Amino acid sequence: MRIIFSVVARQELEDAIRFYDLEFLGLGKRFKREVGKAAKRISDYPEAWSIERGSVRKCLLHKFPFKLLYSIEVDHIFIIAVAHQHRRPDYWVAEG
Repeated sequence: MRIIFSVVARQELEDAIRFYDLEFLGLGKRFKREVGKAAKRISDYPEAWSIERGSVRKCLLHKFPFKLLYSIEVDHIFIIAVAHQHRRPDYWVAEG
C-alpha cells in the first residue's frame, strides 16, 4: 500500500536526520534508512502494529527511540508523525 507522510511528519523526519548527523556523521542517513524500513513494514502489514489512540497505530523503530504514528486509509497509509518516544507524549493529537 502507498505511504504518504504528513507535512509535519516529513519535517520531523528532516529535523531528526539533521540532529543525528550533527551527533555523528552518517547517523542521519542510518536513521532515514530505518524509517524507510519501518514504512515498508507498515505498507506490507498495515494492521500488524498496536493501536496508539483511536484509529492511529504506532510502529516502533528498531534502532532509534522513535515511532511512526499512522492511520490506514482506503487507498494509502498516512504517516501522521515521526515521534520521539520519550518527548511530549500525545503532542500529535489534535485538540478540539
